[in-house]
Amino acid sequence: MKSRMAATVYFCVGWIAALAISFRLAAQTQQRPAQYVVIALSTLGGTDAAAQQVNSSGLISGDSNLTGDTTEHAVLWRPDGTITDLGTLGGPSSGGSQVNENGLILGASETASIDPLGGNWGMLFNCNLSGAPCEGYQHIVLAVTWQKGVMTTLPTLGGNNAQVPPNTGLNNKGEAVGFAENSTQDPSCAAPQVLDYEAVIWGPSRREIRELPPLSGDSIGAAFGIDDVGQVVGATGPCGFPSFSIARHAVLWQNGVVTNLPTLGGLMSNAALSINNRGQIVGTSDLPGDTATHAVIWNGGKVMDLGTLPGDYFSFASGINDKGQVIAQSCDINFNCRAALWQNGVMTDLNALTPPGSLYLVVAQHINNRGDYRDRFRSEHWWHTSISCDSV
Repeated sequence: MKSRMAATVYFCVGWIAALAISFRLAAQTQQRPAQYVVIALSTLGGTDAAAQQVNSSGLISGDSNLTGDTTEHAVLWRPDGTITDLGTLGGPSSGGSQVNENGLILGASETASIDPLGGNWGMLFNCNLSGAPCEGYQHIVLAVTWQKGVMTTLPTLGGNNAQVPPNTGLNNKGEAVGFAENSTQDPSCAAPQVLDYEAVIWGPSRREIRELPPLSGDSIGAAFGIDDVGQVVGATGPCGFPSFSIARHAVLWQNGVVTNLPTLGGLMSNAALSINNRGQIVGTSDLPGDTATHAVIWNGGKVMDLGTLPGDYFSFASGINDKGQVIAQSCDINFNCRAALWQNGVMTDLNALTPPGSLYLVVAQHINNRGDYRDRFRSEHWWHTSISCDSV
């Protein structure tokens, strides 16, 4: 889904491409010029789509607008370029956010029912370039999985709605994370939110759900990433509609126990978004005074500021692979943003790796471990990137 949860900034998107950039290294100390392949992906008839994640078999999960750009559906792109509409739970829109190595797809869908408490979790589906929501945003939203053409609804904690993170909430054991409403009506919630919601793990058994506790003093939580051993990262804070504005504490859940992660000194926008199988975590943290947000990495219990691209003011890290390469976004003071890669202490503008004047890469969603495979795709890393509409 073209989720608003990842930031409070919305991007002008013309179409989506999967960008494969090969860093073929002769040795660790000698890097050859980068090579690349750009593949434009088809849509379901609309002018806006988002590729969220790719597995090592080349299956790509995401969503695409339908003709008219008022609704979007979860889709699966196959290596041959074909696109499959994964459908909905009866509501207007759905979104597919992740696909694991077994072909299991995680996402969310609107149902046919309007939320009786006036919630609008469908606002997290974004259908046009202005950032306006899709048709049916007042409908109840539930987390779902798709596999072999079968859609399975995932449970809530007794409330109406549930949602999943944009790109790193599914591991290869079939465990998925996100956040789900419970039945507690909390008067401290920011309107239109009425119920508290908590971080959860679904699976690996069918319809299994486990609640993850927030930090003491916080009322809600959201899980954004999980690794293959079941470590979960996310954020907790006060009750409000899901966004980084309520992410007071970046956290790690391990064996059901929640741990507060250190920050850069700010009190807001502290969120752990992705964890690799080495236990390295990336996300965001505000600087002291909460005037800027920077991408960060947590390693061994310590936090490190990943900085920004030259001349920029904000940055956000959304994914990390098992090699420690981080996908990020860097923005100037006016939120003109660029997709970026951080590795070996250096942040690089991904636009420097494309032919001049061809594409402008705004946001990178995911990086996988293709480089671990010793075949013709050796040392190849994939990014899914939104392309700004002024370059179309």
